[in-house]
Parts: sequence; structure tokens; C-alpha cells
Amino acid sequence: MKPNQEPENDAALQEVLREWVVDAPLPPRFQELVWQRLTQAETRPPLLTLWRSTLLALQGSLARPKLASAYMAVLLAVGVAAGSWAAQQHNSRLEASLQSRYLQSVDPYQPTAPGR
Repeated sequence: MKPNQEPENDAALQEVLREWVVDAPLPPRFQELVWQRLTQAETRPPLLTLWRSTLLALQGSLARPKLASAYMAVLLAVGVAAGSWAAQQHNSRLEASLQSRYLQSVDPYQPTAPGR
């Protein structure tokens, strides 16, 4: 429907709606079943996914400044530890590679150890 309808079209529609009669009977116990569904919908808690409920719990807990700062400190410590471990792994591989290259540059006929 267009929002700028003429009033006479509105009146014609109202007239048609007043004349309309529904002859189909309602199913048995229709009202009882409708009210039963309404009460069930009101008492049933909304379904939350695990991810959504976790986010809601995290959001609620981060509203407190002390808990939020502790959470950030733990994340920072975990990030620093993970970065340090990754850097150590990279440096050990790089050191082994450089040792192998140096030995080959000094004595090109010396066999290299497997895995280097």
C-alpha cells in the first residue's frame, strides 16, 4: 500500500472489509491452544548459543574495571609468553641454518647432517 492514498480509497477498503464474512470454522479447542502457546512462550527462556552466552558473560564481567584490567593483564602475559616462545623457535631454526651455511662455506666438501 502506498502511504499517500486518497481518503475515498480508504473508505472503499473499509466498506469491503466490513462486508467480508469468514465462513470457515475454527479448529477444535482453538482458543485454548492459542493461550497455551502464549503461556509457553512467556515461560520459556530464550535459546542462547554457547558463543552468544559466553559473549554476554564476558561483556557483563568486563563492565567492572578491576576485572577488566585483570583480564587485560592476563591476555598481555599470555601474548608475551606466546611471542617469546615463537621467537625462540624461529631463532633456533635460524641458528641451525646459519651454522650449516657457515660450515659449507668453510669446507664445501664436508657432508651436511640430515635435517640441516
